[in-house]
Amino acid sequence: MWQLLVVAAFAQSAHDAVADVALGKRIFDSQCTVCHGQGGTGGRGPALTKPLLPKAPDDGALRKVIAMGLPPEMPGSWQLSVREVASVAGYVRSLGSVKPEPLPGDAGRGFALFKTTGCSGCHLVNGVGTAVGPDLSAIGARRNAAFLKRAMVEPSKDLPDGYLLVNLITAEGKVARGVVAAEDPFSIQIRYVSNGNYESFRKSGLKEIQRQPGESTMPAYGNLPAGQVDDLVAYLASLRGDSK
Repeated sequence: MWQLLVVAAFAQSAHDAVADVALGKRIFDSQCTVCHGQGGTGGRGPALTKPLLPKAPDDGALRKVIAMGLPPEMPGSWQLSVREVASVAGYVRSLGSVKPEPLPGDAGRGFALFKTTGCSGCHLVNGVGTAVGPDLSAIGARRNAAFLKRAMVEPSKDLPDGYLLVNLITAEGKVARGVVAAEDPFSIQIRYVSNGNYESFRKSGLKEIQRQPGESTMPAYGNLPAGQVDDLVAYLASLRGDSK
């Protein structure tokens, strides 16, 4: 019971704590590198130089992991203040964030193209759009310009995790096409490519499950003029999770 109270108290006080990345680096270098390596590149503990951390999907979760640990592998850092925990979390986040780079395109024109080419029909940006494809609200902090351009021109080259396309063939011969949303030994749930709706199927009622790991639901935009591709890349690179 006391542990739950401590967690609740920490979450409330940590919410408004301001991170000092320079301070976070100093603390990380002195206390965390023994497991996570210099610069968070990994060692006895996992590497932290990636945009998405499975055990800490958001800043609040990351601060809790740092303060309270992940028993039995990672001890908690009870000696750190709330501000120090927030600072270490800020530094860890910086390790997996792509630095802004000069780009030839115009982000304003790219934003207009994003709307007119139908991108928001599949992607969310700061809560606006449809979640058929990945949320792009912070894509510029996670992926560099070269990746973003390749993803538009040749989307099947770098398929995002969790977007496995399948064709489900029913006993009656009907085809249901979508992305796997959940699966267990007895059932499979898909999100339809056409409208984003979900449907569950009993595997016993299916004739075949055709998994298509090398195929993307996203159309290729290689037919766009090079300048428009550059503008779209500039817009996507500007999306860094700041709700702007």
